[in-house]
Amino acid sequence: MSVGWCADVGVDSPERSAAEVLFRPERGTGPAMTEKHVAEAGATSDDTGSGDTGTDGGHTPLRRAITGKLLFLFILGDVLGAGIYALVGEVAGEVGGAIWVPLALALALAMLTAASYAELVTKYPRAGGAAVFARHAYRHPLVSFLVGFCMLAAGVTSAAGLALAFAGDYLQVFLDVPTTVAALVFLVAVAALNARGITESLRANVVMTVVEVSGLVLVVVLAGIVLGRGDGEPRRVLEFTDETTPALAVLGAALLAYYSFVGFETSANMAEEVRDVRRVYPKALFGALLAAGVVYVLVGLAVSVVAPPERLVKSSGPLLEVVSIADVGIPDRVFSLIALIAVANGALLTMIMASRLTFGMARDGLLPGALAKVLPRRRTPWTAIVATTAVAMVLAATGTVAALAETVVLLLLFVFVSTNVAVLVLRRDRTDTDHFRAPTILPVLAVISCVVLMTQQSASTWLRAGILIVVGLGLYLLARVTGSGGRPDVDDDRVDDDAAERLT
Repeated sequence: MSVGWCADVGVDSPERSAAEVLFRPERGTGPAMTEKHVAEAGATSDDTGSGDTGTDGGHTPLRRAITGKLLFLFILGDVLGAGIYALVGEVAGEVGGAIWVPLALALALAMLTAASYAELVTKYPRAGGAAVFARHAYRHPLVSFLVGFCMLAAGVTSAAGLALAFAGDYLQVFLDVPTTVAALVFLVAVAALNARGITESLRANVVMTVVEVSGLVLVVVLAGIVLGRGDGEPRRVLEFTDETTPALAVLGAALLAYYSFVGFETSANMAEEVRDVRRVYPKALFGALLAAGVVYVLVGLAVSVVAPPERLVKSSGPLLEVVSIADVGIPDRVFSLIALIAVANGALLTMIMASRLTFGMARDGLLPGALAKVLPRRRTPWTAIVATTAVAMVLAATGTVAALAETVVLLLLFVFVSTNVAVLVLRRDRTDTDHFRAPTILPVLAVISCVVLMTQQSASTWLRAGILIVVGLGLYLLARVTGSGGRPDVDDDRVDDDAAERLT
């Protein structure tokens, strides 16, 4: 959940903003979504702005600078990283030694929903994100708002969980501080960086991806070394917990493992910036998910061979246990630093984009206008940053990494159900352009899989997600009743293009 959320959110626009297009019904439109409507949904400024014209949907104010390789690396960087560093121990606690099995199942389930995203993005390449698809499929602004708010809530909740992961055993290698206190301080630090105007480029994301992957590859290599010297327990990779049946154990663990694969959905919002999007998007999406899945399965096998599940469960830095057991002279501080970079980068990206999404929705009257205030000098959405950080701090103080990860998954399952159903609904809209078409059975199976995963959620997870959604509905109704929202609250009459770029 990162960069793609706010690809179309700027500070000032002479035309209707992206959020306005996404959530408010068009006047005089029929039930079918036309290419013209898609083009309008993708455009966030007038034609005087710089942009590209191509076969992927006409004029766009955004530069088509993302190649297939860059898109692949972006999605891979979005998927890989923080989840696997934090949750391997929790997965082991659910399933036992066969950690790789729920990881493989989670990959298969993620691929089902990815097929729906591939179809909708290549069919409507100028429209990005689940809220756009919901708006055109269901023709009701409240449904679109709920989809968008679930993405927002999932981002804030994910950042809270990552803050706890950051403050766990990986940080304890350097500092002996209470976990909750460290997590709260970390979130404040992220907010401070956010308010200064952080801009994450794709090249920076590539660098962070290399760092994250290097840590995971190191774990696999260390497992090979352990096996080579005659240590380790290869039989553990087929051992399941005795507390329940293998099928239920795998399903319960897959719920946590699914968290490690989320993030691919944000790439839909970058469609306008991708060259030849209809050709390269499906390849990049499926390729990145498969690559991440292979890495995750190898890590699952490696961790299981080296460390017993009981030891992994007790650690909030489970991959660090592999480094310690391997004992090949790699200082714990080195691997802990890699893990901290991976987790911190994920949290920072998530909070940057959550605050921008909050700002965009507030600016367009979907949330109270007070959340659209912008710092006059920095041009960053300070009230949105404060609000999202405050919510993340409450979640971090009251939850655990596993509980918050499950809440993220539940919130995104609502989004994925909406997207998978939207694929079937929008089949009635015929387009003349070639696009990826998923076999009808895939979105059907995706909906079923999402519902099955929902049934595995605990009552506390439903309660936490329900509270967040109720808060969102309350803010939505408040904004509608008071008529708040609209233009950002800044001192200057206009915000220039450079400021808009700094905000996004």
